[in-house]
Amino acid sequence: MSDYFECTPVGLDFLEQTKNVYKAEEIIRATPEQIFEVFEDEVSWTVWAFPIQRVEWTSPKPFGVGTTRTVYMMGNMDGYEEFVAWERGKRMAFTFVGCSKDATEKFLEDYRVTDLGDGTCRVTWYMAMENRGGPNWSDALIRPIMGMANRWMFKRFKKYTEKYALNANEQAARSPKA
Repeated sequence: MSDYFECTPVGLDFLEQTKNVYKAEEIIRATPEQIFEVFEDEVSWTVWAFPIQRVEWTSPKPFGVGTTRTVYMMGNMDGYEEFVAWERGKRMAFTFVGCSKDATEKFLEDYRVTDLGDGTCRVTWYMAMENRGGPNWSDALIRPIMGMANRWMFKRFKKYTEKYALNANEQAARSPKA
């Protein structure tokens, strides 16, 4: 097991409490159900979120508020997450309760899905964080880079999810009707 450093768990209001908030938004050709199927698939995260090496759900299905998982990332960084919001098809958010590196104090990701109809959704991703010891001079330098990296990753999420949805739709069209 790697080192474990407790983080300060945060709620959804953390997005309004910190300067280090990154937002990415995409219109995705997929249903809310298909988007959540991708969110729940531990392998999908390793495809679109390049720092993620492996995801392990540590709570059984059905997932909801209080669900836990461990995310193994590049640089031997492991994030121990607890979900603070879970409304299937609409929203999921998690906070770090622990991390294998002693740098992260607070961390939150919030994914919001808006059904636009016709098999299309707007998906908005917020990521907010604070380092242990509070802000430092490098935050201003890192902020624009993190914003660009997150938008790039979310374009990968869009591409992956649209391919997943297309395959699911084609498979459903080929299935015999009951």
